[in-house]
Amino acid sequence: RIAVVTDSPLAGMAELLEARLVALVEPTRREAGCLAYHVHRDRADRDLFVFYEVWSDRAALLKHFEEPYVLAFLADRADYLDGELDVRWLRMSSPFA
Repeated sequence: RIAVVTDSPLAGMAELLEARLVALVEPTRREAGCLAYHVHRDRADRDLFVFYEVWSDRAALLKHFEEPYVLAFLADRADYLDGELDVRWLRMSSPFA
């Protein structure tokens, strides 16, 4: 399971949003089934954030959504985000290395 998620902050909230997203990295990477989890910030559009996730299977991904730190982010995301998260679910065509 692969997700590419993009989001944009409310005006003046970019630094706070970046810190909040980066804080999710370490605990997420410790989760069983997390193969990759990365937060990116666009070089040209500093208000565009992208995170890339790879999970071993659907069960691991669903468990991720139940973690307290994920639930907390989802609960207060309106404090940071200008609109909803744009989530794209991908199927990997190449082998995972």
